[in-house]
Amino acid sequence: MAMGPGLDGGNGDNLYKPVADINVTPLVDVMLVLLIIFMVTAPLLASGMKVNLPSASAAQPLNPQEPIVVIVAKDGKIALGPDDVDAARLVDAIREKIGDDTTRTVHIRGDKEAAYGDVVSVLNLLASGGLTHIAIVADAKAAPVAPAPAPASGSK
Repeated sequence: MAMGPGLDGGNGDNLYKPVADINVTPLVDVMLVLLIIFMVTAPLLASGMKVNLPSASAAQPLNPQEPIVVIVAKDGKIALGPDDVDAARLVDAIREKIGDDTTRTVHIRGDKEAAYGDVVSVLNLLASGGLTHIAIVADAKAAPVAPAPAPASGSK
């Protein structure tokens, strides 16, 4: 650390001598700001619509091959990956993506607040279009179990 003026014995030779200490505080500050920026922006890079998946206790991991993802939003909109698509063009758009690979799985991600008819109509479109590898995606959390019906009373 450099000495201040007047601490060198009074001759003034060390008055403008550079400080040789490394100040790490600005480096740490910049790194923390960059870390926070990347932590905030990383979730925004995920493509597709945000849907609230229903829970299913029997949900299992699917084939690790990159699937084709069809999203049915709660308002009935259909998206193929991050892009919105009309129902009439859905099968053609999927066929463009998969090409000749008939083993590619099409994942249906339906919002749990979406109308059941909307999800079934998408399933019907895909099945009638000749796509046979279709999977319905559900959240892997344990689904609430419905209580068993009570035995009928009064029977003897």
